[in-house]
Amino acid sequence: MSRRVTIDPVTRIEGHLRVDVEVDGDKVKKAWASGQMWRGAENILIGRDPRDAWAITQRICGVCTTVHALASVRSVENALQLELPVNAQYIRNVIILAHAVHDHIVHFYHLLALDWVDVTSALKADPAKAASLAESLSSWSGNSKAEFSKVKERLSGFVGTGPLGIFTNGYWGHPAMKLPPEISPIAVTHYLQALEVQRHANKVVSILGGKTPHIENVVVGSVANALAVHSQAVLTVERLLAVKDWIDRLADFVKNVYLIDVAVVGGSYPEWTQIGRGIVDYISVPDIPVDGRNTEFALAGGHIAGADLASFKQIKMHDDAYFKDGVSESVKHSWYEGGKGPLHPYKRETRPQYTDFKDDGKYSWLKSPAFYDKPMQVGPLPRALAVVAAGHKPTIEHATQKDQELPVRRADHLERCTAQREGRAWRR
Repeated sequence: MSRRVTIDPVTRIEGHLRVDVEVDGDKVKKAWASGQMWRGAENILIGRDPRDAWAITQRICGVCTTVHALASVRSVENALQLELPVNAQYIRNVIILAHAVHDHIVHFYHLLALDWVDVTSALKADPAKAASLAESLSSWSGNSKAEFSKVKERLSGFVGTGPLGIFTNGYWGHPAMKLPPEISPIAVTHYLQALEVQRHANKVVSILGGKTPHIENVVVGSVANALAVHSQAVLTVERLLAVKDWIDRLADFVKNVYLIDVAVVGGSYPEWTQIGRGIVDYISVPDIPVDGRNTEFALAGGHIAGADLASFKQIKMHDDAYFKDGVSESVKHSWYEGGKGPLHPYKRETRPQYTDFKDDGKYSWLKSPAFYDKPMQVGPLPRALAVVAAGHKPTIEHATQKDQELPVRRADHLERCTAQREGRAWRR
């Protein structure tokens, strides 16, 4: 007998995603993913000065703000064929990269890591053994007995009062959680430390962007950051040195904590890599421009068909004809007028037409984009694959050489835990 299950909203994302599934026994027969919030950003922009578009567009989201701001202002600059000062590009690049690092840290630690870590098992671990194990894997200054003891005491306080505070409602004790107890205090400690570390990225965005979220420094053709030696109202040498210090701290955490933790968690649950494979056509646009005309980029972009890197076709510029001509949007299942077929964004108008949720009709405020009539996966994976396919040496080194150390360190991590539990010596 089939039944309908609705999850609304789906949490741990920005926005309002709803998922409906029709289940027959233990199988999903049909599914609908929809966005139930009307934003109307396109309509808000009608009749306004294009130079103001970026400030409005970025407010479609309270998390992914800088990407919307820069994509919007770039579209105006491309239309006007403007050349930007290279220093303006560099400031924008630092902002967007700092924001990207912030998002990666928050996503891993604060949105998903505790799905894999049994928080209460950290109470069973010896802080000294946890510190010894953590210090054998990296030089992170926060991997100390004192830090782990402090976190254990904090957890004990939560447990003693009943509620677990920020750790309430976890699947603690579930047999699917496979990390050894010795690793749990390390993971929980890094979770709490990441709350502080991610602030460094926000400080970089705040200083260079004017504030965060929703930066205020962008203008069409440049940025509104003045440089001076003495005035505290602009970018002084002291502020630039502070930005460098925060970047260095972020790099330390990413290299000595984040990458190792990702390898440990990912390597402990390899079976999950075989679940939920989706679209294997990938697309990304080039980013981190290093010239004023947006023709040279630190990160390549392109299209990969069917997960085959040999099919890679590079997108060389933001106004590359191959990219620009291939994008379309469909509103067949969206609450807008139209729906007879996909149209290029230049040819589409956003006119709302709400009809309630109709399974075989319109049921979402989200449009369905496509690239040459095919759905695409976008995001970090397409970006990484594109730069590898384009021959980006630093990324190739991380993907094929340097990161080979991480599984080795993960294996060391797990073997040392086993040795500690069995009371025997461990040597690499």
